[in-house]
Amino acid sequence: MNIGGVKVGGDSPVTLQSMTNTDTSDVASTVAQIKALEEAGCEIIRVAVPDMGSAEAIGEIKRSISIPLIADIHFDWRLAIKCLEGGIDCLRINPGNIGDRDRIRQVVKGAAARGVPIRIGVNAGSLEKDILARYGHPTAEALVESAMRHISILEEMDFRDIKVSLKASSVPLTVKSYRLLAKEVDYPFHIGITEAGTLFSGAIKSAAGLGILLSEGIGDTMRVSLTGDPVDEVRAGWEILKALEMRKRGATIISCPTCGRLKFNSIAIAKEIETRLANLKESVKVAIMGCVVNGPGEAIEADIGIAGGDGAGMLYVKGKQVRKVKEEEIVKTVLEEVDRLLAERKN
Repeated sequence: MNIGGVKVGGDSPVTLQSMTNTDTSDVASTVAQIKALEEAGCEIIRVAVPDMGSAEAIGEIKRSISIPLIADIHFDWRLAIKCLEGGIDCLRINPGNIGDRDRIRQVVKGAAARGVPIRIGVNAGSLEKDILARYGHPTAEALVESAMRHISILEEMDFRDIKVSLKASSVPLTVKSYRLLAKEVDYPFHIGITEAGTLFSGAIKSAAGLGILLSEGIGDTMRVSLTGDPVDEVRAGWEILKALEMRKRGATIISCPTCGRLKFNSIAIAKEIETRLANLKESVKVAIMGCVVNGPGEAIEADIGIAGGDGAGMLYVKGKQVRKVKEEEIVKTVLEEVDRLLAERKN
């Protein structure tokens, strides 16, 4: 599958998505947020299209950004047609809720003519009434039945450029749903734990669910859904992929949980270094370790490492011990070594 030049599925790397929370018809605000997300590492962006004003803004938004643009549409087939005319890269719709078969067919025909994929997005909170009545409440089987219903509509119209998502706020329910659907279809999957929560709890819940799925080879695009700044979704997503060693980007900070052996303020130092390197695009591993037990071993394995002592730390660069650094100079020294390392890579 090709979404605006980004390959999805097969052997392609898992790509990170987010979604704007601006009024889509406010082009300037929406574009500004998308550019901030792109800077943070977002690779595909989705915008809500609840009305014609938002649909009419798609063309201008698309011309102003560099990453693929997805339109999220419910109920009104005309919004999908307008977005296709505006150059959208992908549609997120559920065919069964945008109109009768003739209207669905018009959307499908337009998408096929432009090479625009369609993502079917099934959520536990918005299952069809008849499916919900039959199962009593959202179950994995209910989510899969809903997905298969929408998939069959598109397949009957000879459209197979499809991506599918099955999302719930429950990690076990989401995981079970994707596992079941993976046995039924071979389409690319967009994965996420929807309504996961605020930054702290939502990131943990997302890491648990997405980590399970990704480790089983399930998932081609992903979003960490958080209540707040969508930039945090992208940063959390990258940390999940980096933790699974599936992608590399930016700084990976290795730091100890601290204990009674600590003789310098590694907590504050690690936090400051992480903040200062937050917008780094190049991959680099930095270890800030508080004592001599595990410190040297972790520092040796990092690109740049500090193994703590009494009010100081031993600096390691690319596995070699370099010199002792005073506590108050550790942050400055580590940042200088990062700059030096990245400059060497470019030469």
